[in-house]
Amino acid sequence: MIIFPAIDLKGGQCVRLKLGDMDQATVFNDDPGAQAKAFQDQGFEWLHVVDLDGAFAGESKNGDAVDAILVNTSNPVQLGGGIRSMEHIDNWLAKGVARVILGTVALRDPELVKEACKKYPDRIAVGIDAKGGKVAVEGWAETSELTVIELAKQFEDAGVAAIIYTDIDRDGVLKGLNIESTLELANAVSIPIIASGGLADIKDIERLIQPDCDILEGAISGRALYDGRLDPAEALSLIKASREGLA
Repeated sequence: MIIFPAIDLKGGQCVRLKLGDMDQATVFNDDPGAQAKAFQDQGFEWLHVVDLDGAFAGESKNGDAVDAILVNTSNPVQLGGGIRSMEHIDNWLAKGVARVILGTVALRDPELVKEACKKYPDRIAVGIDAKGGKVAVEGWAETSELTVIELAKQFEDAGVAAIIYTDIDRDGVLKGLNIESTLELANAVSIPIIASGGLADIKDIERLIQPDCDILEGAISGRALYDGRLDPAEALSLIKASREGLA
């Protein structure tokens, strides 16, 4: 079980949105590089970064902030938001991003995802964001008629490294992860699943280390880490104990 601390970028700052609404953004740090280093110093092993402006624009809008993050952490970084072409993918992987997250383009152009997986094995993730069980795209501004599982199954044999599944209805409001829907997805496909949206406190970590969640690769935590509801040391200690069979 990997906990991925999240850095969401808007206007070069680290923010958290409420229910995916760009007008409900709280700034938590104006130095993304320093935030990345802080998460590494706390003991986290990965970093989840999203260019929120890029997700709406369809191209990178916080490139300088991502560059600063890459300079300030040696942890692998997974990056999403506005990555819509092979050129975008090439550029970010060449810069040192460990894996890119394809969201909107996974719905609009699934063949690009498959092509990218062949070109870059184990370095392409798919982000599936859902409102009411239906896939949302364009920075969550539009909802499709496709269900999460229907989209996920399109990539079953493509070589996708992971699917990041976000329940938008819970994102940024600390309601707790939607474990039921996440496990339903994880049991429907063989691709590793990362849970996102709503992780609130240590109770979510306790739930994630239960045997039925062994199928998950991990979970993303944002607001709970920034506002202190989730203590990094406590969370990581619990996960370590679980790995060692002591929890």
